[in-house]
Amino acid sequence: MQDLRVTPRQGEADDFVRIEEVVKIFDDTVAVQSVSLSVRRHELFALLGSSGCGKSTLLRMLAGFEEVTSGRIILDDEDITLLPPHRRPVNMMFQSYALFPHMSVEANVAFGLRQEGVARNEIHERVFEALNLVQMAAYARRRPNQLSGGQQQRVALARSLVKRPKLLLLDEPMSALDKQIRQATQIELVRILDQVGVTCIMVTHDQEEAMTMADRLAVMSEGQIVQCGSPHDVYAFPNSRFVAGFIGSTNLFSGQIVVDEPDHVLIESDALGRPLYVSHGVSEPLGMAVHVSVRPEQIRVLREAPQADSNWGHGMVSHVAWLGSYARYQIRLDAGQLIEASVPSLDWSQTDAPGIDDEVYVAWSHDAGTVLSV
Repeated sequence: MQDLRVTPRQGEADDFVRIEEVVKIFDDTVAVQSVSLSVRRHELFALLGSSGCGKSTLLRMLAGFEEVTSGRIILDDEDITLLPPHRRPVNMMFQSYALFPHMSVEANVAFGLRQEGVARNEIHERVFEALNLVQMAAYARRRPNQLSGGQQQRVALARSLVKRPKLLLLDEPMSALDKQIRQATQIELVRILDQVGVTCIMVTHDQEEAMTMADRLAVMSEGQIVQCGSPHDVYAFPNSRFVAGFIGSTNLFSGQIVVDEPDHVLIESDALGRPLYVSHGVSEPLGMAVHVSVRPEQIRVLREAPQADSNWGHGMVSHVAWLGSYARYQIRLDAGQLIEASVPSLDWSQTDAPGIDDEVYVAWSHDAGTVLSV
């Protein structure tokens, strides 16, 4: 029996998939604008963006379901730009799973192999190898309507993997699952894909899903990639207000650069009535209008005024949401700006936790902010 798994080579980081200046135009609408992107062998890469940003169109061009207007798609050093879908070593798992309702689980997984004329005994071996991988062999005789949403997702994955594609495409793979099942399935899916060793590109609009599953991700907007990197880098070092606001939530303070040193900048902001100090240099000139992004989890909520010259403000609590391990505070600063702080529940006892309409102070460290010019 052949093994579905592919053992990654140690330290391997080659450009297994290359998208080169790809454009897609529908009538007068430019859906994808000169996108260039590289995906490494055995990498799980996520295309992240809101509806209509071009991510699904890009995925369908990789699968061959949409023609490329211009540009090239290279897979394992082979130009597949003009190849029809059935000639590409690519499989796509659709958002709806697209299982045949009249077929058993076994027949659904075997369908593609039968279409290719694979020998019956080999089909049986490969089907049950794939079903064992996703822990669904015991359900081989059932039909899709006898399975839960999570089980249907596993069957769809087995059907995609049984053909041993070089590239697996996942289109919103968790969208049909409720939140609790989705969170558990994300980790399990990563485990399976890591075990198989297949290169995978997934499309999602769910930031948490992309951050949980992907080795790297690309944020898309209006048919373009606006930032690409590891989940940590994109979250911690967004390159624009759009990315800062799209990946998680953030607080944005507007102001002007008044001190520009190699290791720090000072930004005068009306929102606080005092400067913002950021402990990294910037390339923007003195006096330029910029924004400072500070994540909610970086902000401390205090009863007493901090003994500092920068990075704090005074305001009033306008809303509190207790979410188990942390509380989400919305605080209206004296200048009128509404900011959000995520405070671990252990930081407060029941007696001194601020409530709605309480006066509080907010503060954050010098390395918490990121300066954004766009």
